[in-house]
Amino acid sequence: MAEISGSSNGHHSVSLNIKDESTAITSREVAAEWVSVSFIQKLIAEIVGTYFLIFAGGASVVVNLSKDKVITFPGISIVWGLVVMVMVYSVGHISGAHFNPAVTIAFATTKRFPWKQVPAYVMSQVLGSTLAAGTLRLIFNGHEDHFSGTLPSDSYLQTFVIEFIITFYLMFVVSGVATDNRAIGELAGLAVGATVLLNVMFAGPITGASMNPARSLGPAIVSRQFKGLWIYIVAPIFGAITGALVYNTIRFTDKPLREITKSASFLKGQSRRGSS
Repeated sequence: MAEISGSSNGHHSVSLNIKDESTAITSREVAAEWVSVSFIQKLIAEIVGTYFLIFAGGASVVVNLSKDKVITFPGISIVWGLVVMVMVYSVGHISGAHFNPAVTIAFATTKRFPWKQVPAYVMSQVLGSTLAAGTLRLIFNGHEDHFSGTLPSDSYLQTFVIEFIITFYLMFVVSGVATDNRAIGELAGLAVGATVLLNVMFAGPITGASMNPARSLGPAIVSRQFKGLWIYIVAPIFGAITGALVYNTIRFTDKPLREITKSASFLKGQSRRGSS
């Protein structure tokens, strides 16, 4: 109510009261949303989904290292792709099946997810990942204790660029199959899982193919391996945001150009510069 508080002196106190009352109402609404049953169910779905994602994928890495590479690298890629697909179909209708802070932040950036729910979603995802990594650490100990997280195999720059590109690719696909009502929604899980599989196949040997800050944070916290961890937090977030924005840019629309320029801030800026 900043515009109301700019009134004359005679109404100044009234405007402040209105602002305080509005703030109080907003605070109550936010608090009510945080404790609502449906929102708690969404958080539980994110915790469980991320847990099984990291548990299955991490277990494939640990078992492959401890059992003479019995799973093989293509097998690890398949496990990651399959577990993403299965969990998307399992809880996608409950929480949206983010399982990834980068995806959550990218959806919020493109106004497809409320910012006020982002912290709770991110904390749930990191919690699920940490619990999964802790479970693996308890099950596989001694000579079978292998790090299930991600580490750069070469330069930090190379790792950053690859993580940015593969997360861009992932979020571009997610935006296409999950946010465009012309896409075949029933195939969303298959498309996203296949994208993860492809990314792990070619980027796994170089960066570990994280694409997910929670995927790297959980094992890093449990094993206290923090080498290059910032890359696996920053690069996926930037990559996901860019991927979502690019898909929004090319999303088909039958609106006239003047309406598109009203809703797209970067086009609006271009038109303003062109008319000046």
